[in-house]
Amino acid sequence: MKMNEPVGPRNQSEALIAAVRARTPARILVGRTGPAYPTATQLELRQDHAAALDAVHAELDLPRDFGRDFLERWQLFEVQTQATSKTEYLMRPDLGRRLNKAARAAVVEQCPAGADLQVVLGDGLSAAAVIAQVPPLLPLLEQEAGRRGWRFGRPFAVRYCRVGVLNDVGELLDPAVVVLLIGERPGLATAESLSAYLAYRPRAGHTDARRNLISNIHARGVPAAEAAPRILALAEQMRRLGTSGVTVKEVRPGLEAPAPATLPQQGVDTPRSPI
Repeated sequence: MKMNEPVGPRNQSEALIAAVRARTPARILVGRTGPAYPTATQLELRQDHAAALDAVHAELDLPRDFGRDFLERWQLFEVQTQATSKTEYLMRPDLGRRLNKAARAAVVEQCPAGADLQVVLGDGLSAAAVIAQVPPLLPLLEQEAGRRGWRFGRPFAVRYCRVGVLNDVGELLDPAVVVLLIGERPGLATAESLSAYLAYRPRAGHTDARRNLISNIHARGVPAAEAAPRILALAEQMRRLGTSGVTVKEVRPGLEAPAPATLPQQGVDTPRSPI
C-alpha cells in the first residue's frame, strides 16, 4: 500500500490475507486458477509431497549423517528393532516397538544402567528430522541434565524405531526418565519435525497413557533452544511425582489453568500420528 493511498475494502482484504499467511505455512488464501491452485502453488505442493515421501523412506546412516566427530563425542552406536527392513517396518508397526536380540545385548553391554536421563534416537517416520534436529538438541539436553546434577546415560540410535521401544529401554537399563527423540510423520509444511517422547521408568505393557510428548521440534516450530529446557522441566516433574503420562501436565507461563474437573488432564501435546 502506498503512503497516501486510501484504505479501502480491497486494501484491507489484502492486508488481512498477508497477515494470516504470515502466521502459517499452510496453503490458505492462495487464490485459484479455475478449479485448481495457481501453477506456482501446485509446483510447491508437489515438491513438498516428494520431500515427505523421501523422508519416510530414507535410511539413517550415522557416519554419513552425523560425521565422525559427533559419533566419537557421544560414543553413539546403532541398534535395530525386530523389523528387518523399511518396508517391513512400515507394514508391521508392532515389530518397530521391540528391540531385536542383538540390540538388547548391545544396549546392556554398552550403556550404564540406572541413569537419571537416558536419551534414545529413533529414525521413526523421518530420518531427515533426526539428522536436522539431534545435533543441536543433544548437547543442550546434556547441559540441562548436568545443571541439575543428573547422570546422563550414553545415547544410542535405533533403526526402524517406534515409540513403544521406550518400554524395552526401561526394562533393560532402568533409567529414571527415558527421552526418545524420533522423527515425526512428515507433513507438507516440513519433513524435518522431531518429537520428544518421555516416560518415567517405562516397563513392558505401558501404553501412550504413560508417556508425554513435546512435538514439532524444528526451525519453524519449537527450536532446540526452547525444546531442551521444556524436556528437562517435564522430566523433573516426572521424577518429583514418580510417574508420567496423562496425570503429568507441562507447566508453562500462561498455561497454568487447571483442566476442568470433569475431564482427565491431557498430556503435553497431541502427536501428529501414532508411531
